[in-house]
Amino acid sequence: MQPSLIREAIADAARAVVLPDGLANLTCTGYVPDSVNAPHFFVAEYEQDYDKAMGRGLDEITFTSRVLVARTDDAFAQKALDGMLAGAGPASLKQAIEAARGAPGELALGGLAHDLHVTRAQGYRWYEHAGATYVGAELMIRVIGEGSA
Repeated sequence: MQPSLIREAIADAARAVVLPDGLANLTCTGYVPDSVNAPHFFVAEYEQDYDKAMGRGLDEITFTSRVLVARTDDAFAQKALDGMLAGAGPASLKQAIEAARGAPGELALGGLAHDLHVTRAQGYRWYEHAGATYVGAELMIRVIGEGSA
């Protein structure tokens, strides 16, 4: 698996999120941005476990991604974040990202991985990024795929 390609594919999948009226469209990047155009989703750190199957047959990567929302109105920002962290619905990042799993029998992320799964939301708090403060959270995304690719 190629982490840089997978990061971009996850960001592409997250762009399918539909936010409520009053919020700008979600911007998404596969990398940690220098500055944020909120609301913003990005793929940050990752951990990679090699050789989960013999012969470089399977690697597993757990990506830590973040979503940040401007705090122009604290309650509104937190409600918007709650919608993106929901398990389903038009604003659900989990639903949007997992839609990139493909149909049964297809590879995930347009053929870049065997499968992916958004496993957890965590770290719901205030984040400082490039000198500004946002309300945000992290999403953990587990991706499995061919180790030799």
